Amino acid sequence: MAGKAEGKVRVFLDSNVIFSGLYSGDGPPGAILEQAVKGGFLPVISRQVLDEVVRTIAEKLPAALPALQALLLSMPLEVCEDPDPLAVRAWAKITGADDAPIAAAASAAEVDLFVSGDSHFLAARAAAVKKGLRIVSPSDFIHKG
Repeated sequence: MAGKAEGKVRVFLDSNVIFSGLYSGDGPPGAILEQAVKGGFLPVISRQVLDEVVRTIAEKLPAALPALQALLLSMPLEVCEDPDPLAVRAWAKITGADDAPIAAAASAAEVDLFVSGDSHFLAARAAAVKKGLRIVSPSDFIHKG
């Protein structure tokens, strides 16, 4: 597959996957984080996703901030730059304006998969794959790969 680093599949993680995995280790998001820590794939996030995760954890689950810090330090992680405005505008037609920066970042990073539990992204899978971005749910990632 395109975009592999050191033979590992590169997987863009949406903020909801990271938050859900920290909130509860049970279920697919927790299993995804566990696989990331064990080096099963190379997790990729954008700066915006990182900021969003930190902000959401601080607001909704502040007791998990140490766990987030430990997670970020214990797994290999690629943090890509946020996308350019032209790419965001192009993705806005597919995912909507709010989600476009994340989809554009995942696309620009040329990842193998984009894992999200967001219904807007999942609804845009067919259009996204035409632009080279394969979007899967956390459950699909765990059960189908």
